[in-house]
Amino acid sequence: MSKSKGPPRRAGKQDVRQASRVPHILHIHSTFSPGGKELRCVQLINAFGAKARHTIVSAEPDQLGAAKRIRPGIAVTLQPDFPALKGLPTPGRLQKLAKAMRGYDLVLTYNWGAMDAVMAHTLFSEAFDLPKLIHHEDGFDESELVKRKQRRTWFRRIALGKSSGLVVPSSVLEEIALVEWQQPLGRVKRIPNGIDTGAFAAKPKTDAIPRLLKRPGEKWVGTMAGLRPVKNLPRLVRAFAAMPDDWHLIVCGEGPDRARIEAEIDRLELNDRVHLPGAVDDPAKVVGLFDIFALSSDSEQFPLSVVEAMAAGRAVVAPEVGDIADIVAEENRAYLADTPSEEAIASELVALSDDAKLRDTVGKANRAKARAQFDADKMIATYRRLYSSAMHGFDL
Repeated sequence: MSKSKGPPRRAGKQDVRQASRVPHILHIHSTFSPGGKELRCVQLINAFGAKARHTIVSAEPDQLGAAKRIRPGIAVTLQPDFPALKGLPTPGRLQKLAKAMRGYDLVLTYNWGAMDAVMAHTLFSEAFDLPKLIHHEDGFDESELVKRKQRRTWFRRIALGKSSGLVVPSSVLEEIALVEWQQPLGRVKRIPNGIDTGAFAAKPKTDAIPRLLKRPGEKWVGTMAGLRPVKNLPRLVRAFAAMPDDWHLIVCGEGPDRARIEAEIDRLELNDRVHLPGAVDDPAKVVGLFDIFALSSDSEQFPLSVVEAMAAGRAVVAPEVGDIADIVAEENRAYLADTPSEEAIASELVALSDDAKLRDTVGKANRAKARAQFDADKMIATYRRLYSSAMHGFDL
């Protein structure tokens, strides 16, 4: 991946096309640490290859870890000099954001943290001849788990008024976009997340996770998630406490909730059986080490980690939130917790821990469904068509 510092040259669209014939895409993220939406963005950037160049801006400038997974040789500018994405949405600040979007061929925005940029685009797109904008929503933080904030709902309704598309991965979010945010049917695009299912078929090495070795006879419950409050990983630690002594819990990820998780591990005296090895660079090399994949989130929409676990042939225990019940195979649905409580999650974990043959049967059904419905090729082709249609004269 080639990286450059500073803002891109503010050339006009025609000038850029004549000079390079390669479209320049601006990505505005709430954060670019490794997570579902960020890794999907990386997946698409890698798939487009030399057909596009990219500039990535994060509302959290120090959270750019997902960029490490962008393939070498792809033209990417990370965190240029760009107006702050946080602050009061005053006319002057929004105008600065709008001016910073000039000279690109497409603007892609992601989640609430980028909504000020979306509003700036709607207010000033004609005045500054801005490129088209497509917004992506992948879920909510803990402040909007039960009910969306009215102020944010109204802000979204107005801000999305001139967007060329609103992409959501789940049917739950699709309904919210249509009903609560009052977006027209033609603007809302539901594109389920997809992965390279073939990459998860290989048997992983027992030392694939740094500083952690899976020993003969050990059985692992594993998860991959940002260590954030909405993932409620202390709940998973409490649920895991009911598991037999030959089981270990592996929590792969980094984030601000790490200390709270560690405190729960200490309180339950599970230090010898619960491990936090940090973020994983390549999930395909790790997920197959888990005997059960688990989530304990308060909220999810279309978690990529569940599809990855399915592709690796693993049974999944998770609350019935978002689209998870529709994602997993029918054989797995009985092992989803009907409430996001530690008691319900613990019950399903114990049920699967007792029967290796059952785990294998459920895992095989999950793998078959992942290959049939959630392979990356279909997702990438859909995004390719959507983005290309918004950039007249370019095909990704």
